[in-house]
Amino acid sequence: MTSEQKSAAPSGAPSGPLRSEGRALRVSLWVSAFSAAGALIVGLVSGTRIIVFDGAYMGIGLILSAVSLTASSASASGPTRRFPFGRDALTPLVVLIQGIAVAATLLVAAGDAVLVLRDGGAPVSPFIIAMYGAITAAIGFLVAWWMRRAAPDSDLAGAEVAQWRAGAILSVMMVLGAGVALVLQARGLEDVALYVDPVLVLIACLILAYIPIGLIRTGLNELLEGAPSKEIDAAITDAVRSVREHYGLQEPLVRSGKVGRKLYVEVDFVVAGTDWNVGEEDSVRRAVVAALEPLGLDVWAYVSLTADPELFE
Repeated sequence: MTSEQKSAAPSGAPSGPLRSEGRALRVSLWVSAFSAAGALIVGLVSGTRIIVFDGAYMGIGLILSAVSLTASSASASGPTRRFPFGRDALTPLVVLIQGIAVAATLLVAAGDAVLVLRDGGAPVSPFIIAMYGAITAAIGFLVAWWMRRAAPDSDLAGAEVAQWRAGAILSVMMVLGAGVALVLQARGLEDVALYVDPVLVLIACLILAYIPIGLIRTGLNELLEGAPSKEIDAAITDAVRSVREHYGLQEPLVRSGKVGRKLYVEVDFVVAGTDWNVGEEDSVRRAVVAALEPLGLDVWAYVSLTADPELFE
């Protein structure tokens, strides 16, 4: 016997988590727009590469925020005739694109910094760097904190949070670098201070390298239908164990995968065929789905009770 159940929000208005995700992404989009414009203006006028790099980084983030918002809306629309299982795969696809875009930004910035170092450095204004870094660090950490609270279970918002935190860390590096430049200039080492700007860019690229690596790994894992995170896997294990113990069933075969907000869980139990009927199997299925509801995901659960283990091996 086999049974299948999908627990999902109604196909009308978006559910609470999806509304929170959309709101968080819209806020990120607007803040990115104003921040990127300000950074590029300040960086180009002052001739400071680290600020231009920060503005370009936020400009990439602006584009990706718009893409994330579009993906969120598409995922929230639910299944259609053309996409009977929904379009949740857009979420890991966008996360992967974000990772690749951030990685490309860091590589271009690092290459430019190396060229500046080769050419003897570039003059900078420590005061401008310090002021800009302090303001943008405060904005970055504040937006990241708010988005994590506004949409704690959203992968798209999580990718945005990673970008805002990375930008805030970059801004902190600017403040520290400005302090170093001031000390060098005060000691008459202006020639050495010329290298502060490109060195800051290289250090920032190294520090931020973990961001694209994590995003690319997460996006690929979901697109390739890999196992969910350890936290989700542990929750599935606990849920299945409680159901198994309640109904006196044997250890089942469990398969699971996560794509966006959609969680696929397959649980196969081997039973004596004459001891179970369809109604009892439905009870087991409902118990598994109910035990997974606290995860806050769109659970697609498939529960099978069979007397022939070869059917699912």
